[in-house]
Amino acid sequence: MLAGEAETVPSHRAVSKHAVAFIYLFVVLDVLSFGLIIPVFPKLVEQFTGSTAVAASTLGVFSSSWALMQFLFSPMAGVLSDRFGRRPVLLISCTGLGLDFLLMALAPNLWWLWLGRIISGLTMASFSTSSAYIADVTPPEKRASAYGMLGAAFGLGFILGPALGGMLASIDLRLPFFIAAGAALLNALYGIFVLPESLPRERRAANFDWRRANPVGALILLRSNTQLTGFAAVHFCLTLMHNVFPSIFVLYAGMRYGWGEMEVGLVLAGVGACNIIVMGGLVKPVVKRFGERAAILTGLLSGAVGVTLYAFADTGALFWLAVPFAALMSLQAPAMQGMMTRLVSPSEQGLLQGATSSINGITGMIGPIVFTQIFAYAIAPERATPFPGAPFLLAGMILWFALGLAAWVTRPREAKDAAAIADA
Repeated sequence: MLAGEAETVPSHRAVSKHAVAFIYLFVVLDVLSFGLIIPVFPKLVEQFTGSTAVAASTLGVFSSSWALMQFLFSPMAGVLSDRFGRRPVLLISCTGLGLDFLLMALAPNLWWLWLGRIISGLTMASFSTSSAYIADVTPPEKRASAYGMLGAAFGLGFILGPALGGMLASIDLRLPFFIAAGAALLNALYGIFVLPESLPRERRAANFDWRRANPVGALILLRSNTQLTGFAAVHFCLTLMHNVFPSIFVLYAGMRYGWGEMEVGLVLAGVGACNIIVMGGLVKPVVKRFGERAAILTGLLSGAVGVTLYAFADTGALFWLAVPFAALMSLQAPAMQGMMTRLVSPSEQGLLQGATSSINGITGMIGPIVFTQIFAYAIAPERATPFPGAPFLLAGMILWFALGLAAWVTRPREAKDAAAIADA
């Protein structure tokens, strides 16, 4: 048994279903508002630059800036929520995101748009606080299921956002930004009335520690015991691997299968729908029947098989056949997140989520470079036998490594090395 597995949820952490629903809605609307601008943001950048090539390089800078903000500020958001509570951080972040979308909607030039992108990376660091809120109000044995629902909420927003954004952009290129701003601000207003604080004063951190509110300090928490360090390494592998889709998929699908925007959109929607089914419908029964370790290893094994099949799928039909295997990878994230939350104290939940979000920022900065360069090398004209699936093959190899690492980290005897949870 993991240290802290017997932790119970005090009555003062019991909150209304409306509050938990707000967290799910918060994630849906945040991702929805973010997804609204995905189809139009590159076009707006291209409009400012007047060149597709310049727009492409500019978008790379914008993406790296966004990931850098996630890396730098996710720990701060987590530590702030541990010290002052989850509610103010969530509401301020949601309001800031809405105002930021409004700024981008009215941006008169590229520099203002870049500023908006930087601010959005900062405000969306609040996802770590959402995860900490769920840990506050959910018994340890139910956290995997709760995080599965949170992942499903994320997937729902990501499916609906780009589709709606594309439709709105056909009316006006800036309209999705205005709609995104309205959605975020209405979500903040809703939260003011229904969202209670989940972390009572007596369970908060004693002070705001700047040493832990920076990425380096936050990552030290992940070294507090062997198992947490191992989970952090698995998380790094997974988030690095996930960069393969946004980095090369559009170009890959067009070259290998001849797919256009509509086909790519359908595939991404299908992948998202499968992930929602797994996270929202399968995580809870699988964890209940077989346990968290089985869910993690099954998810990683299925994902490794599916992503490796992507690499060798020389027809679109074969790619589609691999989608369900890859989607089962979603079994692992909620189960692993639930296990990680039991390895830290209640006053460190925000710091934990901030530290893992910083890992996301690191992989978000290096992943696109790695996968795009491998793709460019694999399809270069001088290649006697081009292999466009090379990035997916690398992603699959990363998953096979993560599977072995997770099997080691979660082996039964490893639980004996876990540090005891601090007294609540």
